[in-house]
Amino acid sequence: MPNIKSAKKRVLVSKAANVRNRAKRSELKTLLKKANAETADGATIMSAIEKVDRAATKGLIHKNKAARIKSRLAKKTTA
Repeated sequence: MPNIKSAKKRVLVSKAANVRNRAKRSELKTLLKKANAETADGATIMSAIEKVDRAATKGLIHKNKAARIKSRLAKKTTA
């Protein structure tokens, strides 16, 4: 455990961020599974694309990963 006050605060802040990020990442994965399902409609896929964009903007996933996911989802809408 750190002795310096600012280091103690960083531990608490990073724990809170870790919990928040894990929840958001899990939510994103669930949404992507629904969008990749055989029965997914256009609205579900568009919703997933919006969430992927938001996750990339917030730094939850890398922008190139977001682009790759969006590309794969876009193929599903045209196919």
